[in-house]
Amino acid sequence: MGVVLSQSIKNTITTYIGFIIGGINTLFLFTNFVSDDYFGLIQYIFSTAAIMMPLMAFGVHNTIIKFYSSYKTRHSQNSFLTLMLALPMFIAIPVGCLGYLSFEVLSSWLSQKNAIIEDYIWLIFLSALLFAYFEVFYAWSKVQMQSVFGNFMKEIFHRMCTTILLFCLYLEILNVNQLIVSIVGVYALRMIVMALYAFSLKSPVLRFNRLPNFQKVIKYSALIIIAGSVANIILEIDKFMIGHYIQIENVAYYAVAIYIAMVIGVPARAMHQITSPITAKLLNENDKSELKVLYQKSSLSLFIISGFIFLLIVLNISELYHLIPEKFRDGIVVVFLIGIAKLSDNVLGNNNAILFNSDYYKMVLLLGLGLVILTITLNALFIPMYGVLGAAYATFIAVIIYNVAKILFVKYLFKMMPFTVNTLKTLFLIVVSFGLFYFWNFSFHPIINIILKSLILVAFYGFIAHYLKISDDVSSLIKKIINL
Repeated sequence: MGVVLSQSIKNTITTYIGFIIGGINTLFLFTNFVSDDYFGLIQYIFSTAAIMMPLMAFGVHNTIIKFYSSYKTRHSQNSFLTLMLALPMFIAIPVGCLGYLSFEVLSSWLSQKNAIIEDYIWLIFLSALLFAYFEVFYAWSKVQMQSVFGNFMKEIFHRMCTTILLFCLYLEILNVNQLIVSIVGVYALRMIVMALYAFSLKSPVLRFNRLPNFQKVIKYSALIIIAGSVANIILEIDKFMIGHYIQIENVAYYAVAIYIAMVIGVPARAMHQITSPITAKLLNENDKSELKVLYQKSSLSLFIISGFIFLLIVLNISELYHLIPEKFRDGIVVVFLIGIAKLSDNVLGNNNAILFNSDYYKMVLLLGLGLVILTITLNALFIPMYGVLGAAYATFIAVIIYNVAKILFVKYLFKMMPFTVNTLKTLFLIVVSFGLFYFWNFSFHPIINIILKSLILVAFYGFIAHYLKISDDVSSLIKKIINL
């Protein structure tokens, strides 16, 4: 767990720096420099591309993590990685041709509620392809146990470049159309840099020898597309469907609330970069005792950290919304609902890595497919009735159901649960902290209020977590921080 915690901390710091930059972009620059309809359009383009990404990648980024450690010779590793580089093109080329031939029908359907979308549909396909190959090269790096640089490229690089582009828009160096194309260009540059880094860790040697388990690899890649798409669909389909059912500026209002709540999921994203290849290795070695230890420790550490972040957000949410334009302030309930959903994601620990890297991944596919249908159905029902709040209801219900199902699957298949007595202690700490601080407000400027309440919460939460000895890893981290 030491290596996991060490790289997870580095990844968490990197990810939060990225989220801070992204927060400045989303909460302040986009909301002031870009009109609501174009802000909504930008969110729509990249959310739709994110939905398409697992299909365009042909599941390769998951396949690399699962199978790489099972190959022991240099020749077999090179043949495997050659196949992984080629597979996405077997999807991208037919999808691109189909999209070109049916462009008129597709553009009419996508832009029937918001005509502004029509001229940018080609950017959705291109962005999805860039996202897909970035994830392939990132996975290439992760199996070499090097995730920090990739995390920097994934979380910081494109957001930092977007900040620069937004100021170029403000200074009238770019117009809004050039801004959108330039952001796609940033994603292209990110993919190229990630490829160069991945190849510096392990140079590609093209070998077209047939793998002994070729059919198993292809079958896994094809099937994992569904499972790998579930998380993306749950988190991104709401923005797509908002743009389909109501005015596209609502995507912008929803995106601000979602971005705030997504901060809670950062620790899980950071830890996943290193726990995923380790989990795959433990499964390949059939080391169930160590797997259980990793499962419970990752769950507890993430619950403690994400619980604290959840409190920081929900206890300061009213003050935070006073810092952005008033028309965005109806998203407070969205933040609460999505925040709880993201907290439930964190308490699962490395559950996703266990399911997707095990031989039982097929059993998750039917569940995932059912969940996608449920998510789309709920969004289709709730968005026309409740607007952006309806999208939040749909996402909240879908995520909670999916997470409960995944816990039960691992319990049934591996006879282990992520929860311990310390999980209950952490839940108690979160509930008590919320009750103590939610109605405690200061009469100063919102920024001062946020700082004061956050400092008090840090002291209270850290002291109680350390006093109750909830987690050795977290207590050790607290001691290190105190001794700085």
